[in-house]
Amino acid sequence: MKVLLAAPRGFCAGVDRAIEIVEMALEVYGPPIYVRHEIIHNEHVVGRLREQGAIFTDFLSEVPPGSNLVFSAHGVSPAVRAEAEARGLNVVDATCPLVTKIHLEVHKFLRRGYGIFYIGHRGHVETEGTLGEAPGKLILVTHEDEVPGLPEPPDDKLIYLTQTTLSIDETRGIVEALKRRFPRLSDPPSSDICYATQNRQDAIKVLSERADVVLVVGSQTSSNSRSLRNVAQGHGARAYLIDGAESITHEMVAGASVVGVTAGASAPEDIVQGVIEELLRRGAESVEEFTLLEEDVEFKLPPGLIALYRGRGK
Repeated sequence: MKVLLAAPRGFCAGVDRAIEIVEMALEVYGPPIYVRHEIIHNEHVVGRLREQGAIFTDFLSEVPPGSNLVFSAHGVSPAVRAEAEARGLNVVDATCPLVTKIHLEVHKFLRRGYGIFYIGHRGHVETEGTLGEAPGKLILVTHEDEVPGLPEPPDDKLIYLTQTTLSIDETRGIVEALKRRFPRLSDPPSSDICYATQNRQDAIKVLSERADVVLVVGSQTSSNSRSLRNVAQGHGARAYLIDGAESITHEMVAGASVVGVTAGASAPEDIVQGVIEELLRRGAESVEEFTLLEEDVEFKLPPGLIALYRGRGK
């Protein structure tokens, strides 16, 4: 059995930035640091930050007034920001800049008179934050089967926006159905799907053609990790979403000559390496890295936090 390790994989620039923000906040302010929702959707990362003094909550009512609070990478609605201000919380914003881009697009297209369809997963924290930018004004679409029953928007111009962690394959059918139903629907000026999500999906498509089995390292709550598994399955591979080495079973890799391994954008590299070690223990004879492209994207940290951090001699 050979292991084929995909690149790019694992942490994206937005995840790196979010984790670094929480770690810097812990050093600057000291624990506890409250975090609205899990900073990213990965149990290993959340567990490690919790050990350092981060407290994760979905409800600002659980955060004592005047406390230090970090908004997660998924973004929040203006209502949540207003609640944080009303409680006197010191907020450090770790929202991914690509999510912020979509929030700004919502207001831009509403000002220009567009009706907006938002393609996303119902109940996902990123979706809730984006819909909250303009309550009642965006039409959520989660599946192409919903399109025939959608109300006719009164707007002359229509456009769609998407959750950043979806797959191109996942949204294509919805977009095509929307355009059949509403021929005046326009594409956004640029794709809303995250560069890292797309790069990992492109890599796993090639990986799936070369491997009998694909293991995607990531949490079950991670939308982009679930999308990777779905893309691999759609390209003919047996694919499994695993939290780490402990999740691998004999049935997953039985009969496989080549096992492909990749990781969602919120999965740490040390967990990936643990998976590789487990596959070697199970009889893998070699590990080969398959690199589709190199990533060099970086997002700036909040200037105010950096100033405080440097002010402490860091």
